[in-house]
Amino acid sequence: MVELRLLAPIAAPAVVVYMLNNMMSISTQISSGHLGNLQLAASALGNNGIQTFAYGLMLGMGSAVETLCGQAYGAHRYEMLGIYLQRSTILLMAVGVPLTAVYAFSRRILILLGESPEIAAAAAVFVYGLIPQIFAYAANFPIQKFLQAQRIVAPSAYISAAALVLHLALEWLAVYGLGMGLLGASLVLSLSWWVMVAAQFMYIATSERCRRTWTGLSRRAFSGLPEFLKLSTASAVMLCLEVWYFQILILMAGLLDDPQLALDSLTVCMTLAAWVFRISVGFNAAASVRVGNELGAGHPRAAAFSVVVVTALSFVITVAMAVVFLVFRDRISYIFTEGETVARAVSDLCPLLAATLILNGIQPVLSGVAVGCGWQKLVAYINVACYYFVGIPLGILLGFKFHLGAKGIWTGMLGGTCIQTIILFWITFRTDWNKEVEEARKRLNQWEDKKQPLLEVPTD
Repeated sequence: MVELRLLAPIAAPAVVVYMLNNMMSISTQISSGHLGNLQLAASALGNNGIQTFAYGLMLGMGSAVETLCGQAYGAHRYEMLGIYLQRSTILLMAVGVPLTAVYAFSRRILILLGESPEIAAAAAVFVYGLIPQIFAYAANFPIQKFLQAQRIVAPSAYISAAALVLHLALEWLAVYGLGMGLLGASLVLSLSWWVMVAAQFMYIATSERCRRTWTGLSRRAFSGLPEFLKLSTASAVMLCLEVWYFQILILMAGLLDDPQLALDSLTVCMTLAAWVFRISVGFNAAASVRVGNELGAGHPRAAAFSVVVVTALSFVITVAMAVVFLVFRDRISYIFTEGETVARAVSDLCPLLAATLILNGIQPVLSGVAVGCGWQKLVAYINVACYYFVGIPLGILLGFKFHLGAKGIWTGMLGGTCIQTIILFWITFRTDWNKEVEEARKRLNQWEDKKQPLLEVPTD
């Protein structure tokens, strides 16, 4: 109960934040789907095929802030949190420039990948409106990690709720009132993300709760950028390989004999999976913060116990959600589109959806533990082996060689996720938490300003 009281103020608002943010994307795809099946497929390909590329990269690089800020806050090195935030934002904004080129040439890229020219052209229109969202990501993810490390999550939830209400109103106006179609839907989504960024920054600049950690803009943020880039790159590789894994599922579905049906049915399932995944991501944030804070404070047993509690709680919730989707498997697709053919295809994929949800009740939480401990490089190697040497080849074999279609691709890739989850569980179970406290002390001393004394952390 003590641990739950510590987790709840982090996990619950974090779940709300990620779910509300995801609801903006879902509402955008729903609006696109009601314009027609081509628009639904185009928004799915643009959102899951191109936008997810940037999302994974930015979220991954931002998780470097999560490791450093979490451990620094636990060790009472408050001033460095603001420096880490600024360093991360500078790097992510710079990375956003080449990503803009990827968005600009999205139609050609999708055609080169073998996608239908008609769907690729419509998807490119949708993607053009998401270019401003790239730089909103660059600011948003470091801000979120900065606040989470201090266990300040509720304000972000309130801001996300207000942004969602604004988003729904502007989206209806742009898509239906002004007839702007796919481009209007994506432009409104970009604007909504910038509203959240501006509101969160205003909170940081004016709140008493951030007085010790945010002391204003500093030239010190430009020092040590090459070393910070190395840590950010390791973090990005870890999470990008995971996020892109399901992006590849969507791209491969576009190569099947009936790409529009495959994309439509997978879009419904993956959107629902992403919605529930936000619950696990909330617990991922809680696990990262709790583990990072306790390791920074020198409390190995508290860190270990937190891992047990947060993993068990996330697993129970996602199992319950999997059961709900199985019960309503024949009806859930009508939220997105009115096609009966799509409804039958979604119903057929629902057992795989349920299995994915159950695995997602464990795997993201263990990834949060990895971020809290600073294991990003190790997890990146595990992801490469499980996802890209097992999951994708198996998915291609089942989907194309054995002609199982979208179900075969998803089954094979689910196998890679299962293996990865088992390996992460075993590594976490075998962890020497006293050694992790010592590693946290070394990491903080390495990143501390030279003029400050070395950090000595007592262990319990």
